[in-house]
Amino acid sequence: MAFGIMEVKVVGAKGLKNTDFLGRIDPYVLLQYKNQECKSSIAKGQGSKPVWNEKFEFRVDYPMTDDEHYKLVLKIMDHDTFSADDYLGETTIYLKELIELGVDKGKAELHPQKYRVVSTNKTYHGEIQVGISFTAKEETGEEEEYGGWKESNH
Repeated sequence: MAFGIMEVKVVGAKGLKNTDFLGRIDPYVLLQYKNQECKSSIAKGQGSKPVWNEKFEFRVDYPMTDDEHYKLVLKIMDHDTFSADDYLGETTIYLKELIELGVDKGKAELHPQKYRVVSTNKTYHGEIQVGISFTAKEETGEEEEYGGWKESNH
């Protein structure tokens, strides 16, 4: 089994739905890949056009049993101080081709591009700009050579 590192750059968003009655939204992004999750900083006071320019890394194993495992979900939330954070929408990016190309060539990249933000009622509420790269790594087997019972003299 091969593995690699997927780097996700969240650039910014625009046209997000303003859910605050008073003032501007304070958006952030929850990034979910399989059982891994990252959270961007909160774009305080930036309203419906936030800019993050932040990078996040995820470990990717290849191949996987099911195409469902090849998706990155970005949930855009509005940070609220005195109540639960509001859900603004999400984007799902399917990565199977990117990962397969990265495994074949050593590295593959999707330059920053715009993805539609979809709300719970399946309507579009803006867009988010994201870039993704995948770099394949070699399995070294070092974990099996060190610290296991094989090294014991007993």
